[in-house]
Amino acid sequence: MFDLVGIGNPVYDSIVTPLSKTSERVLSGCSTNGCLAARRLGFERVGLIGRIGNDYAARLRYDLRKYGVIASLDSVNSGTGGFHLEYDQAGNRTLQVLGVAGKIDPEMIADEFLDARFIVIGPILGEVDLSLVKFLRTSTDATLFLDPQGLIRLVGEDGKIAHKCDRDEFRKILNLVDFVKPNEPESVTITGSNDPVKALRLLQEMGSAFPIVTLAERGSVFINDGNECWVPAYETRAIDPTGAGDVYGGSFIVEYKRTHDKVESALFASAASSLMVEQVGPDFRLDPSEVRRRKDSISTALTMAPARDH
Repeated sequence: MFDLVGIGNPVYDSIVTPLSKTSERVLSGCSTNGCLAARRLGFERVGLIGRIGNDYAARLRYDLRKYGVIASLDSVNSGTGGFHLEYDQAGNRTLQVLGVAGKIDPEMIADEFLDARFIVIGPILGEVDLSLVKFLRTSTDATLFLDPQGLIRLVGEDGKIAHKCDRDEFRKILNLVDFVKPNEPESVTITGSNDPVKALRLLQEMGSAFPIVTLAERGSVFINDGNECWVPAYETRAIDPTGAGDVYGGSFIVEYKRTHDKVESALFASAASSLMVEQVGPDFRLDPSEVRRRKDSISTALTMAPARDH
């Protein structure tokens, strides 16, 4: 049995921040980074399903073997997915599309990958749709954790990423998954609300079993047992924030498998994300003992209060 399977296309990105610049395209992707985090934090059997262009297929297979991730990949001639990401001093980013590898079909998912405790559905750009999520819900007993970023992205005329949500279809997807974790801008696109707690309420009304909204350097927030839970971020110097939310998701799952406690899992995920942003690229280090030290440090700043009505 797999501890975790990620479903979403791996990508190779080029990244420019005020403090760093990659010398070449580097491995990334929502489900990819989540799988790497889970593997480094103790999961023994981790799998990844996606499409990759022939131009990077050999390199990806080498990279994933090196990182201990079992891959089921479909190579395509259209080229490898990826973005050129540029961050400004305020942390805002633009994404220029470098390639799109195409949709993931149910036929790509072998039965052994459905025998999993957790599945992260982490699309990058349109490779997952409602029919695939329906297939997963009816074909596996795994807990389904959705990172919705690739469901609400589209390519603008200038080749840059814009955001739009088909709320009717998104509602149907939400009713099929167990967790959903948008970041704050994504939650605004999905719900129309700039208030993260109101966005959580609206996600619940849309059908989400358990929504979490991540807030970058402000941590994350969710509603648990009728309480707003504000999880702080560990204060650090961010070199490259790319993938922080992906690592949050994978780390949350690792701790949730161990404790079945959502608050403890969110604290653990927040601590792990703080390590990710101090580094660049897929070789990021996640020392479990350092993650737990940071988790203990931020746990004293956790705030919980009765959830507001909106």
